[in-house]
Amino acid sequence: MIGAGQFGRITGLSDLTQRSMRRVIVALAAIGLVCALAALAYALAHRAGMDRLSGQLRDRLTVTLRSVESEIERFGYLPEVMGEDERILDLLETPAPDAVALANTYLQTIAAHSIADAAYIIDTDGLTLAASNWDLPTSFVGHNYSFRPYFADALANGEGSYYAVGVTTGIPGYFLSARISNPAGPMGVAVVKVDMAPLERAWVQAGEITGLADEAGVVFLTGVGTWKYRPLYALNSENRDLIARERRYDGIDVAGSAPLIGTPIPEGQPVIVETDRDALMMSVARIEPQGWQVFTALPTAPIAEEARLFAGVAALLSLVLILIGLYAYQRRQLTRLKLDQNAVLERRVAERTEALGLEIDERLRAEAELRDTQDSLIHAAKLAALGRMSAAIVHEVSQPLSALDTTLAAAGLHAQNQRPEKLDASIRSSRDLLKRMQRTVRHLKTFSSRTQAMPVEPISLASSVDAAIEIVLPRAREVGVTIRFDPAPDAPMIAVNAVRIEQVFINLLLNAVDATAALGNTAIAVSISQNEDRAVMAIHDSGPGIPDEIAEKITEPFFTTKTTGEGLGLGLSISRAILEDYDGTLAFAPARGGGTLTTVSLPLMGARAEHLEPAQ
Repeated sequence: MIGAGQFGRITGLSDLTQRSMRRVIVALAAIGLVCALAALAYALAHRAGMDRLSGQLRDRLTVTLRSVESEIERFGYLPEVMGEDERILDLLETPAPDAVALANTYLQTIAAHSIADAAYIIDTDGLTLAASNWDLPTSFVGHNYSFRPYFADALANGEGSYYAVGVTTGIPGYFLSARISNPAGPMGVAVVKVDMAPLERAWVQAGEITGLADEAGVVFLTGVGTWKYRPLYALNSENRDLIARERRYDGIDVAGSAPLIGTPIPEGQPVIVETDRDALMMSVARIEPQGWQVFTALPTAPIAEEARLFAGVAALLSLVLILIGLYAYQRRQLTRLKLDQNAVLERRVAERTEALGLEIDERLRAEAELRDTQDSLIHAAKLAALGRMSAAIVHEVSQPLSALDTTLAAAGLHAQNQRPEKLDASIRSSRDLLKRMQRTVRHLKTFSSRTQAMPVEPISLASSVDAAIEIVLPRAREVGVTIRFDPAPDAPMIAVNAVRIEQVFINLLLNAVDATAALGNTAIAVSISQNEDRAVMAIHDSGPGIPDEIAEKITEPFFTTKTTGEGLGLGLSISRAILEDYDGTLAFAPARGGGTLTTVSLPLMGARAEHLEPAQ
């Protein structure tokens, strides 16, 4: 029997096999779809390309046909004009030496002005009597051309034309002829030979697969050098005999050349042919009455390449779309799975929410108690500082009061003695004493207040230091210490809370005063400066300095070197915490000449991001 474990393994393997089969089927279907789309894209692109190629071929054939007809018609009038000249008529009536000489000169002039290759006169027996090339070794004079079709056609029909390789010169050309007659009958034939090589050179330079074939299909002009004097298709025996009899391509084995294409091409219909230049789309048009065939062709390879490229792009796009579809399907599956998992998580979160709520409430209560304790400690540090200065503050207030009493008594005497100028001076002196006491009391009140809101505001570093010095000054005077401070007019601006930063400066100044007085010294120097994007306040006391063994402990809470009752050990700790709220630093270093150099560094107002109100 099959156990439960074995049954589970069999079921798992079956599921795995089914999933693998599904993947294989999906992959095969995707491959089949991509191949089908690629084949369809190839067929559509190839058909569109062939249609476009057919239009281009039609236009090119039209242009080629017109250029050939224009070249033929350019000299069509010349044989008839030659036959009407009196010198030619005299030559044919009486071929005397003088008449021959005059005719040769005339024909030479005609050939030069018309750019014809040659011009000559043949009598009714086919003998050449005069020619434009009479003075050349290859002169036509004396040669009989009665075998040429253009001679027989001119005598029979009045005019003729023929393309052939010259039997005298070996140079191919197009022969145009016209009958010369008088009332008695035909007298002879006027012939002009035209060189059509410039037209062929133009095709070669343009790289065109274009050409002209005679009525038998033999190519005699073409832009493809290897096609010249080759038949378009196989010659029958009649055409072979005719070409040989007329000596049309004298000295060239036309019959032994391989045909370019298999069968004749219907006129005006583009046909795909296989040649030694690969597959071409070719079209043919006829020129009458010569019976010539003008053909032009374009390669189909670029169309096939373009279609393959289009098919590749289509295959790639279809593959991308299939992958996107599979990705979207997987995303939906993953989303469904995540939703199920989220439902489980939400149930678990709901179970934890109540416990977390209780924990959060407990932490909030603890934080509130911690803030209250911190505020109490800060206030205690303020009161401790005031306690250290209490005797000096009493002296600072009592001295102006005594002076005020004396000044007011003097003012009474001046009033009795009717001395108004001295009375006025006494009153002004009394007011100055009152303002002095008011300023001292105001600073003490601000410093000792337990303010809850501590907004950040732009203040001058110099004014803040000056306010702190004014509070500490009574204590300094009491112990015989002088504080030197000469702020620059362009003191740096900082973004802090004025009360909190003054508390820092007061703590540091009181420590400096106590350290300086401990050694019986009398001078403390306070300076402010700017270092790049930071404002710096430095206090140079002349105390005993800070021993190395306690240098790292002096800012710890409740650490103090004073005797019991003289301090809580919170001043430097609170000062450092306040400075850190404003991205500031507090540093101590041995000063040159003895004592300690205390440095406070704060960001300039424009060099730091907007500061959040620090926690109290």
